Amino acid sequence: MPELPEVESVRVGVHEWTAGATITDVEVLDSRILGTTSARSIDPAAVDGFTTAVTGRRIIGAERRGKFMWLSLGQEGGLPDEPSPPPELSLLIHLGMSGQLRIHRADDPIHRHTRAILRLERGSDVPEGSGPTELRFVDQRIFGHLGVQPLVHAFGRLVPASANHIAADPLEPEFEPGLTITALSQKRTAIKSALLDQTLVSGIGNIYADEALFRAGVHPLANPARTLKSRLAAVLESATAVMSDALAVGGTSFDSLYVNVNGESGYFDRALLVYGRGGQECVRCGTEIQRLTVGGRSSHFCPVCQKPPRYR
Repeated sequence: MPELPEVESVRVGVHEWTAGATITDVEVLDSRILGTTSARSIDPAAVDGFTTAVTGRRIIGAERRGKFMWLSLGQEGGLPDEPSPPPELSLLIHLGMSGQLRIHRADDPIHRHTRAILRLERGSDVPEGSGPTELRFVDQRIFGHLGVQPLVHAFGRLVPASANHIAADPLEPEFEPGLTITALSQKRTAIKSALLDQTLVSGIGNIYADEALFRAGVHPLANPARTLKSRLAAVLESATAVMSDALAVGGTSFDSLYVNVNGESGYFDRALLVYGRGGQECVRCGTEIQRLTVGGRSSHFCPVCQKPPRYR
């Protein structure tokens, strides 16, 4: 599943092409995209409700917290010199395992896995006949979904209502490392599991948790409550650094299902030091990288560079 760098790469592209545009029409080609993986029986009225809610809305911008992405929607109209009121509505976009947001011209062929199309009217600064006119949601497996939700305040900013329990992520201004370290130090589960707890710190998934722990020299089974706060701080600093590094090259793409708005893949997989490298030599010491299961998730680590915890 896409993690913070992958979602942020998509968000940047979507924001660049859609901020300030008006949604003039919506076409839902597969109503299942309005549900979730646990709710695939969709009331026909949901399509009309979704279409009515977003048609005519102006896209203020594409935003993200952790792995959650949304379009903040405002009303059209108003005088040019009047300040725009804060947005109250969001179009929540969950990419799931295979969701893609793709920018297209109206006459481009429609991919067979396209589930929804937002037709856009861009501002006067865009020359007539140029630039994309459609934002298409493509999802081969239909694990992603779209939805309309009110915006609420949570952890220092407006977010969709269903994301109000999601903590700030290390790459946003609202993130407070000190508070996160304190909360982390109270956890008695494995630190790998704690890093995946999106109510504690958002955006860190399986890939970047493994990479952060390796960079910080902390074993995935270490107990945060019995780990020095300086080492917990090192883990968070490493998570921030590795996700920033991944973002700089478009994220991690293991197959063609994760791409940005132009269909390009990220290539941070070439720089991974432990994730997915079980049985290979550690790049630091040459020891064989090992794999274990933590909280139902595969974890990769070096037994020498990340010594197992010993508690008295």
